[in-house]
Amino acid sequence: MAAITKERLVPPSGFRRRWNRSSATRTAWLYLAPAFIIMGIITFYPLFYQVWMSLTNYGIASLNPNSPRYVEPAFVGVQNYAQIFTGELPVAIANFNFWNVLAFNLLWTFTNVPFHVVIGVLIAVLLNVKGLWFKRFYRAIYILPIVLPSLVIAVVWRNMFDSQYGAINQALSAIARLFGGDPVTVRWMEQVDPIIRLGPLPLPLSYFALLICNIWLGWPFMTIVATGALQSIPGDLYEAASIDGASSRQSFFKITVPLLRPAMIPAAVYGIVATFNLFNLIYLMSSGGPLRQTEILVTTAYRLVNEQRLYGSAAAFSVIIFFVLLGLTLVTNRITKATERYDA
Repeated sequence: MAAITKERLVPPSGFRRRWNRSSATRTAWLYLAPAFIIMGIITFYPLFYQVWMSLTNYGIASLNPNSPRYVEPAFVGVQNYAQIFTGELPVAIANFNFWNVLAFNLLWTFTNVPFHVVIGVLIAVLLNVKGLWFKRFYRAIYILPIVLPSLVIAVVWRNMFDSQYGAINQALSAIARLFGGDPVTVRWMEQVDPIIRLGPLPLPLSYFALLICNIWLGWPFMTIVATGALQSIPGDLYEAASIDGASSRQSFFKITVPLLRPAMIPAAVYGIVATFNLFNLIYLMSSGGPLRQTEILVTTAYRLVNEQRLYGSAAAFSVIIFFVLLGLTLVTNRITKATERYDA
């Protein structure tokens, strides 16, 4: 009898203990269950299915099981990954080299985001000056690049860089005529010979055209984040610094920059991920040209799906992109300590 009583007095452990702790816990699980189910259907299942596809020779004949020409995809292991890394895809793609594409993708990302952050913070600080006229008007204007569709932005900027009728060349020609020179014709989207070579990686003029466009497109988001962070900085800090004899420059670097860091670092990490996968701008402005010198990973994966119909290889490419972005996020988070507590 004593043994039975002792066994009954042993408290439940693990998940059962947490479940029985209170009705609030059970209610929370019931509310979270629909979200978990929906996420499993629309997010996790496609992710795992894509990983499975990357390990097969999934092609266009494998799309419809009811078709008389249906071919069941065969398991090929890591063959798709090996073909991507070596450049020996089942269908030849001219000038394709995975490591060159990855190198350009990283260069593209880390040459854009610093401009976005620096310009965004400086403009936010300028628009935060007390007594500035038409402050709300300026803030309404700089948000336009965010609200406009990226398709429209890419097409407009591509036309602006047109070698014959583009506004950029027209402006350069007007400046040249002002100083007595000949009209300027710069073939931004057709330049094959690089004007700068970073190691083995050539940089055509189309890269700089894309850079100019994406800087214009990217800084407003950083300005919005910085403006919100600036509103939370107590004015007493600047008054105390002024009493202590600190200059405006010292106040900026000793007060503004440190207090903006908790907001700007996560925004920069988001900017890295967004710029790394900036499909619309690359595909619609330069189409990855010339000679695939401005191709990025996501546009290459798109071509494998829509032009070559290599679904297995495209799935492997997407898995590679996921792990590259995961590595970038972990490294930047480690360096910048984006998730570190600032109130400790």
